[in-house]
Amino acid sequence: MTLLDPTLDFLGVFADVGEADRAVWRRAHSYADDVLPVINDHWEQARYPLELVRRLGELDLLTDGVEVEGHEKLSPLGAGLACMEVSRIDGSMAVVIGVQAALCLRSIAFHGSPEQRGRWLGPLAAGEELGAFALTEPTHGSDAVALETTAVLDGDEYVLNGEKRWIGNGAGGDVTVVWARMEDGQVGGFIVEQDTPGYDAEVITGKVSLRAIHQAHIRLRDCRIPRANKLPGANTFKDTSRVLEASRAGVAWSAFGHGLAAYEIALGHARERSQFGRPLAKNQIIQQRLADMLTDVTNMALQCRQLARLEGSGELLGPQAAMAKVHNTRAARRVVADARDLLGGSGILLENHVVRHFADMEALHTFEGTDTIQSLIIGRALTGTSAFT
Repeated sequence: MTLLDPTLDFLGVFADVGEADRAVWRRAHSYADDVLPVINDHWEQARYPLELVRRLGELDLLTDGVEVEGHEKLSPLGAGLACMEVSRIDGSMAVVIGVQAALCLRSIAFHGSPEQRGRWLGPLAAGEELGAFALTEPTHGSDAVALETTAVLDGDEYVLNGEKRWIGNGAGGDVTVVWARMEDGQVGGFIVEQDTPGYDAEVITGKVSLRAIHQAHIRLRDCRIPRANKLPGANTFKDTSRVLEASRAGVAWSAFGHGLAAYEIALGHARERSQFGRPLAKNQIIQQRLADMLTDVTNMALQCRQLARLEGSGELLGPQAAMAKVHNTRAARRVVADARDLLGGSGILLENHVVRHFADMEALHTFEGTDTIQSLIIGRALTGTSAFT
């Protein structure tokens, strides 16, 4: 794999990337040397390769643009390029960045006390400890605002009860930011160390997407944590949404990475594969399909570059991030499906990598707000009327 050449960046969207951001991009690009030789085996066996997670920390790619002492602060463009490039390599490892950095670390950075930030941000950014973000529940996914997990203050402790589902790093990790309804009816954030009595988590099995990272079903049964583990800045669902909106742009970048990888593989296959005595690339229908795929990839790139510009100037709004998420996950699904088909029977073999991106995109299309929910966020901004209920 190479950084983008003109057949991949057709409009030169990233031709003017500055050296600092390009250096981050190159670090992320180098991660392929660690991942690609082994990831298909891990994916096929549903193994979570923690050595690859630690490698992300060594490459200083686990901050997602959040400022952490002792680590480089990535610009929105640099963080986006890193997310794109890791997704271009493998979706499961990109989700590590999303869970560990964009959600868990960001929650503590945005809403934590100085003591909480001092305790957790460094180890999370270095990949020395694994962090989770527990919002989704078995009966509350898209309507996360209606969550039922409770946090009741009892003396100097909070008592947590409820269940969470689809929580990356939620089992076998170190710390989970749990979102729960407090006695005043508002939603608060709580730091729960995973070895706390009453915290029980099991890895969800049977997944056919993102198989090289584990998601957990968590059960909280009279789980007691110190009062000091409450995130002081997380007191309403708006505070939760602030984290989600900041991380949603990363989903758009990640979808771009998946689509780019699939297009790149399809282009190489068309150039190298011969059928009926001629290269596939000499067929009109193949050229048309490649042109359509590149158009989708280019439009994803344009959306991402604009997101980075808006975020860098402090102008990025939630509905704008929602639009990029909707557009890019839809476009990436088209591209990976077309690439899988263009490779024929070879397209279903893990050794050719496309089918891994094909399967992983299904999860990406759904998480951090489904296509429908993101569309309703945009629709509310357009009309001034909520259609959620």
